[in-house]
Amino acid sequence: MRILFTGGGTGGHIFPIIAIKESFPHGYDFYYVGPDDFARENLANPPAGEAGRGIMTKFISAGKLRRYFSLQGPIDMLKILLGIIQSFWHLFFIMPDVIFSKGGYGSFPVLFVGWIYRIPIVLHESDSAPGLATRTLAKFAKKIILSFEGNRVYFPKYQEKLVLIGNPIREELIQGDRNQGRELFKISSQKPVILILGGSQGAQKINETVLSILTRILELAEVIHISGERNAKIMAQESKKILKYYKGLKYYYHLYSFLSVDQLKHAYAVADLIVNRAGAGSIYEIAALGKPSILIPIPNSAQDHQRKNAHDFAKIGGAVVLEQENLTPNIFLEQISNLLKNPDKLKEMGEKAKTFYKPNIAEKIRDEIINAIKSKD
Repeated sequence: MRILFTGGGTGGHIFPIIAIKESFPHGYDFYYVGPDDFARENLANPPAGEAGRGIMTKFISAGKLRRYFSLQGPIDMLKILLGIIQSFWHLFFIMPDVIFSKGGYGSFPVLFVGWIYRIPIVLHESDSAPGLATRTLAKFAKKIILSFEGNRVYFPKYQEKLVLIGNPIREELIQGDRNQGRELFKISSQKPVILILGGSQGAQKINETVLSILTRILELAEVIHISGERNAKIMAQESKKILKYYKGLKYYYHLYSFLSVDQLKHAYAVADLIVNRAGAGSIYEIAALGKPSILIPIPNSAQDHQRKNAHDFAKIGGAVVLEQENLTPNIFLEQISNLLKNPDKLKEMGEKAKTFYKPNIAEKIRDEIINAIKSKD
């Protein structure tokens, strides 16, 4: 049987696809048709040290679906039309038994052509507010898999298609070891450890705020900071200047541009507090690990989904939400300080975060994909 994956091409789309693919037994052929970007780095050419994915990749042009006027609009329409033509070609030769979509505007050409070819479609919505592509193509899907309960209100006509399962994570991320993490990242004190991330591309605003209070944070904790590759050089230069006269503190700051999966799992294991954006993938990883967190949603994300993700997760008491417009150095430091000075609170937050995650998510999604194939027969 042939399984075709598609999605927007970001880490939030690609990593769940990898997790779902790995849940299948032998005997299936896997394909990805979608935009380039993150997919090339993590599907076609996996990072050094990671095994091949076993997913044949084909890339297409993709443009944003817009409901507002933009000078970019005509260019996006041309990209969408080109993507549709490319998808007709690729799907004709692959002719999969089912298409599984992680959403995103990059999936639209593939799903549109899949509907024309009458190929069963399974949609998965990671975020608490679905994207335009998912809402537009919901009528063509056999099943719509949700990650947040609040998502149901966006599909009033298709309640019978909905199933709440969650967002799959890479299972190796929960296999880290705290002692190995201390050794790997050269954790040299008994201070708490803060892991600061910013999603797959890093986060400049978070980086700038960390720099402005770096010495004060390091007085409280050791920090593993993933700056993102775009900001890595300037972060290294600026942090070196700041810590030049604080030689005792410089050993507590561990700066990286990115981490491999093997490194990240140990970083998660050693962390006592996580600071991150609020993508669905990040939230489900934090929940699976049962870690307390400070979530800083990206402002103006599509359908404001990161903010909704963060607040849905925070309702259970597992996270603190700090809006980026309120991300001043003093408020950020106060949030960190209040949590680190209250170990019982951190433990309680971690336990509550854990309740958000349900096991075997990838396997349950796999079963829905297989059922969609069977229903075709």
